[in-house]
Amino acid sequence: MAESGTTVKDVSSHAFVKMYAEHLKRQGKIELPSWVDLVKTATHKELAPFDEDWYYVRAASIARHVYLRPHTGIGGLRKKYGSRARRGTKTEHFHQANSGLIRHILQQLEAIGVVEKDGKGRIITSTGQQDLDRIAGNLKSQEEDDDDDSDDDDSDDDDDDDSDDE
Repeated sequence: MAESGTTVKDVSSHAFVKMYAEHLKRQGKIELPSWVDLVKTATHKELAPFDEDWYYVRAASIARHVYLRPHTGIGGLRKKYGSRARRGTKTEHFHQANSGLIRHILQQLEAIGVVEKDGKGRIITSTGQQDLDRIAGNLKSQEEDDDDDSDDDDSDDDDDDDSDDE
């Protein structure tokens, strides 16, 4: 059962994005575009992502970022997902991510009711906030269960080592 009062800020970002991406894939409401296996995430990248579920992971990451920073626009997300462009022997410079990909993901998230347009940028909807907080609560309860299980296992291992010495 999800712990009450747990938000996205209370759990690990990596674990949350991974779990929310699985939720989006399982839900099946996000349509993958036909070009998903061909597109690069930025102009300075050489290859498309290797992970087959990268689109869901990016969508989960964008939803988390909009949750944490309301009124985030496409330009701000381009900066967030940008990185350095390696230019051979010349010095490296920062390049922004592709805006079309980010715009398409935001439109998909709008279609399923997670985010909505506001005067400046996008904000998370109340149903989207409930979904994200519910998944964060489930993740936190799983982490607490794993911590309880690992404590019990450590004490049993010590007893077995002493009996082998005889």
